[in-house]
Amino acid sequence: MGRKVTLATCSLNQWALDFEGNLTRILKSIEIAKQRGAKYRLGPELEICGYGCADHFYESDTLLHCFQVLKSLMESPLTQDIICDVGMPVMHHNVRYNCRVIFLNKKILLIRPKMLLANYGNNREFRWFSPWSRPRYVEEYFLPRMIQDLTGQTTVPFGDGVLSTKDTCLGSEICAELWNPRSPHVDMGLDGIEIFTNSSASYHELRKADHRVNLIKSATTKSGGIYLFANQKGCDGDRLYYDGCAMIAINGDIVARGAQFSLEDVEVVTATLDLEDVRSYRGESIFLTAQEYEHKPYTRIKTDFSLSDCDDRCLPTHQPVEWIFHTPEEEISLGPACWLWDYLRRSGQAGFLLPLSGGVDSSSTACIVYSMCVQICQAIKDGNSQVLEDVQRVVNDSSYRPEDPRELCGHLFTTCYMASENSSEDTCNRAKDLAAQIGSNHLNINIDMAVKGMLGIFSMVTGKWPQFRANGGSARENLALQNVQARIRMILAYLFAQLCLWAQGKPGGLLVLGSANVDESLTGYFTKYDCSSADINPIGGVSKMDLKCFLQYCVKSFQLTALIGSW
Repeated sequence: MGRKVTLATCSLNQWALDFEGNLTRILKSIEIAKQRGAKYRLGPELEICGYGCADHFYESDTLLHCFQVLKSLMESPLTQDIICDVGMPVMHHNVRYNCRVIFLNKKILLIRPKMLLANYGNNREFRWFSPWSRPRYVEEYFLPRMIQDLTGQTTVPFGDGVLSTKDTCLGSEICAELWNPRSPHVDMGLDGIEIFTNSSASYHELRKADHRVNLIKSATTKSGGIYLFANQKGCDGDRLYYDGCAMIAINGDIVARGAQFSLEDVEVVTATLDLEDVRSYRGESIFLTAQEYEHKPYTRIKTDFSLSDCDDRCLPTHQPVEWIFHTPEEEISLGPACWLWDYLRRSGQAGFLLPLSGGVDSSSTACIVYSMCVQICQAIKDGNSQVLEDVQRVVNDSSYRPEDPRELCGHLFTTCYMASENSSEDTCNRAKDLAAQIGSNHLNINIDMAVKGMLGIFSMVTGKWPQFRANGGSARENLALQNVQARIRMILAYLFAQLCLWAQGKPGGLLVLGSANVDESLTGYFTKYDCSSADINPIGGVSKMDLKCFLQYCVKSFQLTALIGSW
């Protein structure tokens, strides 16, 4: 008798509005899932169009292209004989929903709209979508003509339904619904649904992974069942980094997991599990008697398909794995570094430029870039051909193969110390030493001429020359003189970022990196438009205390002894 099921979930590096690239990555994940024997594949939230489309969700073309990709997916031989669960926006009765579209063998089985939207932190889903407000209710959705011609279906079920196969029953949650006090998996468990799925675009925050894992373990500890979690990875063209962590759990145990930080564009996690383990677990839990609750049953979409094979007695099942969480220092090293690489390789630029003062903040940013180079070299060593191809394109050398992070840093990273007559020799040496240890191209730039030129213009107009407090000037003069130095550094940073490669006869420009930590942003302790004004700020969400611990970690992990004493 068939009772063992092989299921697949994945983390994909999808990009907003990259319909062709997103299609390719979805198909690759389905191909891998089938090769591993899976008969159900779950993908991340809004994977067809990308999660970060912002106001492009308002455009009818975005919805049209999503259905064109869906049609290509359903036509592909790779999607035959496997239930595919993909994410895309759908307009129903002139209302836009964030949906899962579940299909099998050129037939759409169910469109399940998101019921609880994320509208906190960095999420603004209410701006583009409406929640489905009718729990356990399903109605008809009229398909676009291009899909009708392919499937032969005029309408398909749309709403909060579940999928009933020959051997089990599956129900969907979408991202924030897991984090809600009344998560759908609670009612689904009471109604006998055995497999819960969650497609997410859950962005990275320090110390967030353990909350995510604990929620999934708790969901299946309370009611039993199998839980699949899929997540977006990469930066998706926005300020956020999505950190993967695809996983599969059963009855409170994680049995399969993906990487939290990875340069792989497609990562598929599979597990073979025994449905009888779910039924035994629930059978021992007398508190799971649905008859004691006022409970409207879910609409079950019956599907003539089995997730298990008739002869599966020799098929081994996955056992619990221990989840070892990264420390906050490791998260700072890995997360922003992956995000920087994702942004750089898609930006069309040739590297980064950082004003390096030798202090905690700018040194932390420099170390994150070095960590990026370490991860790139390791990915290429592990055989990641896409990373190698991207590196060769960025450095404009099809024969280049990086092996040493310091060498790669010299190709991708320029640092500059912008000294004035008020700068100390200690900070100058610290910046120089760190640059030498990570291998960046380092420039020493004196800004006194630019400062005097700016003050000369002011003096010519007003007839006055401001002085620092140490020279008898007022507090207003002192502050203005400090700020003009900081802002000139920003202007010079952009000038050198745009033209320093041109001056060397090389193609491309550089992205300017900032180094303002989150404490400065929250307290307003910074100069407007100073050298922290940048294209990207990798430490913008990290506190000063965490950065100090991160630098100590870099001393030990990367042997960057120049950092000693900088905190």
